[in-house]
Order: sequence, then structure tokens, then C-alpha cells
Amino acid sequence: QVQLVESGGGLVQTGGSLRLSCVASGDIFRINTGNWYRQAPGKQRELVAGVTSGGSTGYADSVKGRFTISRDNAKNTVYLQMNSLKPEDTGVYYCNALITSRTSRTSDYWGQGTQVTVSS
Repeated sequence: QVQLVESGGGLVQTGGSLRLSCVASGDIFRINTGNWYRQAPGKQRELVAGVTSGGSTGYADSVKGRFTISRDNAKNTVYLQMNSLKPEDTGVYYCNALITSRTSRTSDYWGQGTQVTVSS
């Protein structure tokens, strides 16, 4: 079994920065893709950023140039550096990862979410 635990959320003023971390633990051989999603109140969950096993990254247009996703394979951790935050970045941020176990089973996992609030 695998668990994803996010941390790093909080309250920040417009223009501020936060760094989210997602640590995977359990039966892990490899983290394939790692993604960050967010869900604002009353809105659908949306993909914010993703990183592949090879290190390629992709971003939603709304965060390009402000957010950076990265990974540390040795620590089984995916990060999201968020700069120049705006009130519209407010929401619950979820980590999602496609993980292959040591028995070669590949499954999709979600963290419990971490709240990010940007005040104007």
C-alpha cells in the first residue's frame, strides 16, 4: 500500500510564495508521473502541474511562469513551488501520483489535500 502526504499549505498575501511537498511512502518501486491538482470552492478539481519520470513538466496556463513542479526520486517526493500568488490560486491542493510497486503493480494514488489561501 502507498500513502501520499502533502504539506506546506497555509495563508499568504498576494504576491507571496509557498512550497508544497508530497511525500510518498510504502511499497514503491518508482513514481511515474507526479501531479498537483487544486479545487477552489464551488469549482471542479483542475490539473495545475505535472512531472514525468523523465523530468518533463507541464503547467496549466493560469500558473505558467509562476509555479514550478519538481521531484526528488531519492526522497519519493514531488514539490510545487508557487510564486507571485494570487487570490484566484486559493483552494485545496491535492497530490496525485502514478506509482509502480516492487511487485510491478501500477496504481493511481491521491493525497488528502492541503489548503492554500491567498489574501488580497
